[in-house]
Amino acid sequence: MSGLILRSGVGGAGLLAPCVLLAGWMGAAQDRLDARRANPEAQDVAIASVADDAYCTQSLKAIVRRVAGACGLIGAGGRGCQPMQAESVAQLSDTDFNALFLPLRERAFIVQFDPDETGLDFAGKTAVEKAWADQRGASFFFVVARASPDGKADYNEKLSAGRARSVLEHLESRFKDPDIRKEVGLLWLGEGFAQLGDEFCGWSRSRTVECTTKEINRSAFVAWIDCAI
Repeated sequence: MSGLILRSGVGGAGLLAPCVLLAGWMGAAQDRLDARRANPEAQDVAIASVADDAYCTQSLKAIVRRVAGACGLIGAGGRGCQPMQAESVAQLSDTDFNALFLPLRERAFIVQFDPDETGLDFAGKTAVEKAWADQRGASFFFVVARASPDGKADYNEKLSAGRARSVLEHLESRFKDPDIRKEVGLLWLGEGFAQLGDEFCGWSRSRTVECTTKEINRSAFVAWIDCAI
C-alpha cells in the first residue's frame, strides 16, 4: 500500500523538494533576465507578453518570490532551502490563497487520488499530460497538492508531499526532458491550509464520479503559470 511506503520514503530529503525546485525556477528566471538585458528589444516584447496575463497578480508573484527568497546561496555552487510551511510562506488566508488561482480555471486540472494513496491512476496521468501540453509559452508548471482531513496532520502533510512528487516523477518518466526540474514547482499543503471547497468540483478533474469536499482535497492542482517575478 502506497500509504505505508510513503511513511518511510517521503520525509527528510523529500521535504526539501519544493525549495530546491523553486530555486531552479529562479535560476531559469535569471537566465531569461540576462538574455533580455543582452537584447533590449526582446525585453520589451517579453514584458508586454507577461503583463497581458491577468492571472499574474501581485499577490501570486509575491508567493513565488517569498518561497524563492527563503533559499540562500551556498558558496558558488547553487541554492539550498530549509523546509517551510505553506501558510507562513503565502502570508494569506486560505480563501485568498485559493482565489489567486481562480483565473486559471480554463487551463488547470485537478488530479484526484484514492484515500491514503499517492500513485497516479490512468486518468490522473492523462490529466497531468493534458495540463503539461497546454504550456502556451509559460515557464513555470505549478503542482499544489493536498490531503483530506482524515487521520493525523503530519501523516496528511507527507501524503500530500507524495502526491506532488508523483506528478513530477510521471512528467520525468513520460517526457524525458532534462529541464523538467527547472520548470516544475511543488507545493504541498496537507490538510491544514487552503482546503478546496466543493465549488472546485466543477473544474476540470481527472475523475467524473460524484465529488465531495473530501474527494476534491485528495488531489493535486496542476497548471502552467507565466509570471515575471
